[in-house]
Amino acid sequence: MSIGNKVLKKLQQEISNQEWERYIKPLNYDVKGSKSDIAQFYAPNILMARWIKTKYKKKIAHLFELENGIKPEVIISILSQPNERKTVTNKNRIKENKSQSKSTILNPSFTFESFIVGDSNQFAYTTAKSVSEKLGALYNPLFLYGGAGLGKTHLMQAIGNHQISLGKRVIYTTFEQFMNKFTTHLRSQTMDRFREHFRECDILLIDDIQFLSRKEQTQEEFFHTFNELHQAKKQIIITSDKQPSKIAGLVDRLKTRFEWGLMADIQPPGLETKIAIIQKKCEIDGINLNQDIINFIASNMGYNIREIEGVIIKLNAYSGLMNQKLTLDFAKNVIHDQLEEEEKNISIDDIVKEVSKEQNVKIADIKSKKRKKDIVKARRISIYLARNLTPNSMPQIAVYFGMRDHTAVSHAMRKIKELINEDEDFTLLLEELSNRIKSKTSKKD
Repeated sequence: MSIGNKVLKKLQQEISNQEWERYIKPLNYDVKGSKSDIAQFYAPNILMARWIKTKYKKKIAHLFELENGIKPEVIISILSQPNERKTVTNKNRIKENKSQSKSTILNPSFTFESFIVGDSNQFAYTTAKSVSEKLGALYNPLFLYGGAGLGKTHLMQAIGNHQISLGKRVIYTTFEQFMNKFTTHLRSQTMDRFREHFRECDILLIDDIQFLSRKEQTQEEFFHTFNELHQAKKQIIITSDKQPSKIAGLVDRLKTRFEWGLMADIQPPGLETKIAIIQKKCEIDGINLNQDIINFIASNMGYNIREIEGVIIKLNAYSGLMNQKLTLDFAKNVIHDQLEEEEKNISIDDIVKEVSKEQNVKIADIKSKKRKKDIVKARRISIYLARNLTPNSMPQIAVYFGMRDHTAVSHAMRKIKELINEDEDFTLLLEELSNRIKSKTSKKD
């Protein structure tokens, strides 16, 4: 039995029989197309492929690691004609292998055209476009940083996809894959092959460099790889969840080199940008969500675009499998657990702290009995968000704010709802505050 099928059998033991029959059993593992660091699977259709990527990809990679000590990149593709690969001639196969040696499999949907630009990512987008047009000559390295799921990998691979279309040799790797390859070649005493692989390219894309922290041997090797590429004017693009100076355990000489080019951060998107991103994802995936559902997802999910895309795919899959029309109520029921997961760790303290900063009112004043207009407004906003983002009852909220009973909380809620009905800008403010609080609380975990 191949390692891929062994992994799927292990996965079968960890999921329900219904999940196995519906999603995993139809998967085909490509023995010839897979390598130690790449696990290639084929799904029967694009919907199933996207669903498996969202729900099982990380688990499959972890099971491979348990099986042979290497965590591969798991690729789920569509193969409309299963015998297609067998009819490829030797000549074509040689051409295919040469092509693969020059570049890495990138997500073809990660292009500049499919990237939604907003205030939060405008600078990073413009910089990435400029680098793509003047490879190796402008901003080398390009260092993109920001929170998970904000579009760093999308921009990085957009550059890669553009360069592959121009015939350039592109290598894309996560730092984890880089380290695994390094360890494997070091043990087998084939470091020449390792160096040849990463240094004979026109552009190196390396994701999640923050995991380089405190990996002394790997840092040393990457330092020399970086120098070789940079001296040869080959483009280096790096992503991280934080800027180089804040990566603990990173040697100074690497920090310095990462700062040689240009650093561009990506901030969490505003509500309008999130709505535009969801609309674009639906368009790309051929999923039809009405505006009410789109607005609900944008307002209630956090900033991680990968998670939002997963929710969109989940809604579409559930709708198809259950033969249900995609309505707002149906959407709320399907993603109820995910929303609860986001909200269960939010405290009233988290809310008051964020409202205090937004409204420029002291925390102590919000929790006091002062009746100044700006303080009352901040207190009411805090109460409204506490009621909607935490499991606390109205009596519990009343105790927190030192109110006489829950009727005072009810009065505050009524006043905020009146403002929501009258002022669209105020509604957007509440949604932005809600998203910010959810995002910061999830990072804290």
